[in-house]
Amino acid sequence: MDVRLSRAFLIVLDSFGCGGAPDAGIFGDRGANTLGHILKMRNGSLHMPNLAGLGLGSALEHSSGTNSPWLEPKVGGWAVAREISKGKDTPSGHWELAGVPVPWDWHYFPDSNPAFPSEIISFLDEFAGGSLANCHASGIAVIDAYARQHLETGFPICYTSVDSVFQIAAHEETFGLQRIYELCLEMAPILHKMKVGRVIARPFIGDADKGFQRTLNRKDFAIDPPSATLCDWVIEAGGIVYGIGKIGDIFSMRGITSCQKGSDQQLMKYLKDRMHNAQEGSLTFANFVEFDSLYGHRRDPEGYAKALEWFDYKIGTILMKARPDDLIIFTADHGNDPTWPGSDHTREQVPVLIQHRKFEEQVGAIGSIQFQDVAASVAAHLGLSSRGAGRSFLRTGNFFQRLNYTCTLRGRLILHSYVN
Repeated sequence: MDVRLSRAFLIVLDSFGCGGAPDAGIFGDRGANTLGHILKMRNGSLHMPNLAGLGLGSALEHSSGTNSPWLEPKVGGWAVAREISKGKDTPSGHWELAGVPVPWDWHYFPDSNPAFPSEIISFLDEFAGGSLANCHASGIAVIDAYARQHLETGFPICYTSVDSVFQIAAHEETFGLQRIYELCLEMAPILHKMKVGRVIARPFIGDADKGFQRTLNRKDFAIDPPSATLCDWVIEAGGIVYGIGKIGDIFSMRGITSCQKGSDQQLMKYLKDRMHNAQEGSLTFANFVEFDSLYGHRRDPEGYAKALEWFDYKIGTILMKARPDDLIIFTADHGNDPTWPGSDHTREQVPVLIQHRKFEEQVGAIGSIQFQDVAASVAAHLGLSSRGAGRSFLRTGNFFQRLNYTCTLRGRLILHSYVN
C-alpha cells in the first residue's frame, strides 16, 4: 500500500510509567508508580503544561487512580497502554510498541556469585585473560567497586540485573572503546541463543584520584525482533525511518534508515531538526533515555522531576513546528519508579499522549489499550497495511462511536476501551 502524504513521530520517554499494571505483583512491583510517586514527592507541583495539555493527568488517574494536579485537557488524545510481553525491559517495550510482542520467555541470570555459567566465564578468560564482578549490580556502583582493579588487571567488569541483560564495563582509554565493542559483538550470538535480550557496552573514563564516569558511548547489541516491526512496515512501503537515541541499537538497525545518538539535550535538537525536515510518509522514532539511566536507576526522584520539566518545556516549541497532518505520540516502554526499593525497572502501565488533527476540537479520551495498538495507529495514519493483533484508534469513521463507555472516574465519564 502506498504511504500517505503525512508524517508520524513516536517519542518514547524511557521508563515514564504511570502505575496500575494489573500483573505488577508478579514482578514484585505492586504499587509502583513512576509519575505518581514523583508527584507525591513534589507535593503535586510538577510543571508540565504541554504533556498535561494532551491528557497526562487523565492518563495517570485512569491508570492508577492517582489524583491529577493539572487542569482537564482541552486538546489532544490520551490513553493508557498495557504490555502483554513478559518483561519490563527496553526490547520488550519497544518491540511491542512497534507491533511485535515478545513470544518467548527471556533468560534471566540468577542472583548468585558468579551469576554467569562457566561457558560465559571461559569466553571472557580467553578474550581478556579474566573478568571482574560477574554478579548482579547497579552500573554506577559496580564501576566504583571494581574500576581500580580493572585498571590494574585489564579484566572487563561484567554484571547483570533483574532484566535480561549482560553488561560489560571497561575503560575507554586503557581497554579501548573499539575493543569493548568487539567483545560485546563476539559475545552477543552466544547470549542471544540463550534468549538474553541485550549485551550492553558500558564504557567509562577517569582515574582513582578524580573518580570514574560513564560516557555517552554506550552501545546495545540487542537480539533481533522475532518478526517484522512497524519500522520494517514503513521501509517496505517506501518510507523512511529516522531513529533518534538508542532506537537503532534496540532494533539492531533493522528497518532503521539512519540513527542519531547523543545526550538527551542533543537528541532534542535532532528531534527539532526532524520536525522541520522529515520527509512525507516517514516515521521518526525517538528514545530519550536519561529519565531511566540518570534518575530512575539511581533512585533520584527530584532529578527525574527536573528532567520531565525540561523535556516538557523543550517539547512545547517543537510541537509548534508540527505540520497539520502530523501524528505525534508520546509514550514510554516501562516504568522505573525512582522511589521504589532497589535499582531496577518497575512493571507499570504507560501514558500514551497524542497530537493529531482528529483531536483538534474535542479531547480523545481513548482509555485502556495495548502497546501494540500504538503501532497499528501509526500504520493507519501512514496508510500502511496493519499487521499483528494491534488495533488502531485512528481508523476512519466516527471515533467516538467506536468506544465503550465503561468507566467513571472522579464524577466524569472515561472512555475505557475501543471496539472494532
